[in-house]
Amino acid sequence: MAEGYKFLKFVKRFRLALVLVPLITIIITTFLVRNLKSSYISQAQISTGIVDETQQQSVIIEAVQGEQVRQQFSNLIEMIRMKRVLNQVSYLLIIHDLTSNKPFKPKSDLVETLNKDAVTHAIEVYRKKYEKNEELDINIPDEDGLLRVLKSMNYDPDALKNKISVFRSGESDFITVQSEAESPELAAYIVNTLSAEFIKGYTSLTKASQGKANNFLRNMLTEKTDTLAARMARLKNYKIRNKVLNLTEQSKQLYSLILDYDTKKQEAVEKTASYAGALNEIDAKFNPKERSYIESRLSRVNQGLVETKAELSSLYDLYLKNDLDERYKRSYDSLRNQLSEQINKSSDQYINNPLNAKQELVNQKINLEIQMDISRYGINSLENKINSLTRDFENLVPQEAEVQTLEMSVDIASKEYLDILNKYNQSNLESGVESKMNIVQLGVGGLAQPSKKFSLIVLSAVVSLVFCILALFVIFIMDSRILDAKTLASQTSVPVLGTIPKLPAPLEALKSSWEDPAYHDFWASIRSIRYELESAMQDKVIVISSFGPSEGKSFFARCLARSWEKTNRKVLLIDGNFTHPSLSQDHVKGQFVEDFLQGKEQAGQQTQQEATAVLSNRGKDGSLLELASAQQINEQLDEAKRIYDLIIIDVAAINGSSLVREWLSFTNDAIAVFKSGESINDDKKAYLAMLKETGIFRGWILNMAEMGSGELEFFKTKG
Repeated sequence: MAEGYKFLKFVKRFRLALVLVPLITIIITTFLVRNLKSSYISQAQISTGIVDETQQQSVIIEAVQGEQVRQQFSNLIEMIRMKRVLNQVSYLLIIHDLTSNKPFKPKSDLVETLNKDAVTHAIEVYRKKYEKNEELDINIPDEDGLLRVLKSMNYDPDALKNKISVFRSGESDFITVQSEAESPELAAYIVNTLSAEFIKGYTSLTKASQGKANNFLRNMLTEKTDTLAARMARLKNYKIRNKVLNLTEQSKQLYSLILDYDTKKQEAVEKTASYAGALNEIDAKFNPKERSYIESRLSRVNQGLVETKAELSSLYDLYLKNDLDERYKRSYDSLRNQLSEQINKSSDQYINNPLNAKQELVNQKINLEIQMDISRYGINSLENKINSLTRDFENLVPQEAEVQTLEMSVDIASKEYLDILNKYNQSNLESGVESKMNIVQLGVGGLAQPSKKFSLIVLSAVVSLVFCILALFVIFIMDSRILDAKTLASQTSVPVLGTIPKLPAPLEALKSSWEDPAYHDFWASIRSIRYELESAMQDKVIVISSFGPSEGKSFFARCLARSWEKTNRKVLLIDGNFTHPSLSQDHVKGQFVEDFLQGKEQAGQQTQQEATAVLSNRGKDGSLLELASAQQINEQLDEAKRIYDLIIIDVAAINGSSLVREWLSFTNDAIAVFKSGESINDDKKAYLAMLKETGIFRGWILNMAEMGSGELEFFKTKG
């Protein structure tokens, strides 16, 4: 906030420039635009068919949305503004003006110099370039001259591009082409011709692109057809060579048969175990003699059954080999019945003469032995069949992998073929559809636009004013000068005891101005500084210096002495600036500080009647310690302290003399006057560090007043 206030105060100092610069700009702009011609605007609208639902009912046209829509409109707008399209408009404009009795513009000076043959040649070249849609080549002298003719009439592409604006009408399907020209007929002709040439070029470009796409897709389709046919032939040949019909179905059948035979094997194993257990139980019921008799008799009886059992086993083997064919199953059952009859017939014979009561057990044993033999043989047959089926199943695995690989390649080729076929068919359909783009509104000549003179004048004034403010802001930012007490205190880290304000009028004499109401604020500031000094001082002697000359330290010393005089105190003002003794110039007659320090004169000897006494110097550059010893100087100052209530020593500037340090060694208080508008550079920072190191530096006095000849007048001593 404070910086903003400071900037406003800074701008206020240049308020006259802020008024004069825009005023001068307005005058210059008015002079420049006094002959500005009126302008006319015409608009034409092109329907693109991108988001128009009435043109998207066909299955060929796909609706587009979102970012894709904006991108398509951006592409179309840039195509309208292309130099290739503007060249066509340029040719038509110049041909019209060269051949028509009512040209759009008066002939330029260059066109006026063309004779009849040159005009005929120019028209012929322009038409040829228009028909071939070519650009004029500046490397050919003849065409370069024709391009200069276009530029002389402002019909060249660059000039037209500056007068044309192309934009999408909101979120609609329409593109608006707008042109500004010197006449309504010219503006309408430009927008209509530009729209027509763009549509013609866009349609031609689209057809050519579709033709190239069709040829490319046709070649791709032929290539994909050949690839698909070759892969299908490879699959067919492999199946024929390996006798493969349907591997999936074959593998399912084999796996099902393996499971069935494995189930039958388990059943046969279980039956064999049960038959063996039953035979053991029957044998246990006979004593050894009976078993011997039965076995001898059965061996003769079983001779008839052996052949039937062997035939039954062979038939069962055929039944298994032929995958459980029902024909063998019926034969097997028939032979099984025959075997049962033979067993029953043998049981009718008396073979157990002494053991007639156990006839039934013998019959059971014979049946069980036959069943167990058949079951055992069936287990071997089933195992052989299972092993055979397992080998066949394992042989199908590599064939299945090869067939899947071939079928996958055929499937990929088929998908690629169908994809290219769909694109080819769609491209053929689209190439047969007429362009969706057309002019829905032709441009017509409108009314003259409001004059831009006033707008340009106001704009020039605003721009110049803004430029001035920006320039002042840059100056303000780069300005390192110190203009107020707060800035001085923050940059030096030293308190500011007070500020000397600007004088309302030249200060001719301190005595006469003390009661003047015009100087009331000035003396009030001096009193405030005096009060701050009384609080800060530790002794009666105070040294006043500054960074450089002409900063007002001598003037402040006089004013401070005058202020202390008004409090009825006796003040001794010593001119300690041997290089530039400004106080001594006003007191040619009187006591000199050289005599005082050497003890030749006593302080106050000539000024006992006055409240303020002045010790001048003779202006000879030299060292303070060369005039007297340090002890003698201290004694003389102590003597002056007895006589005066306050001793003010005006010394040289810090950067101009080394005597300042000598004076500082004989006092306990020092202040410095800083002139407003000065900056603190590296040298001044070094001097400031020296002052701080002394430990007696009490603060700054900021001088806002401008020193003039009137301010340098000091009251004269009497006598």
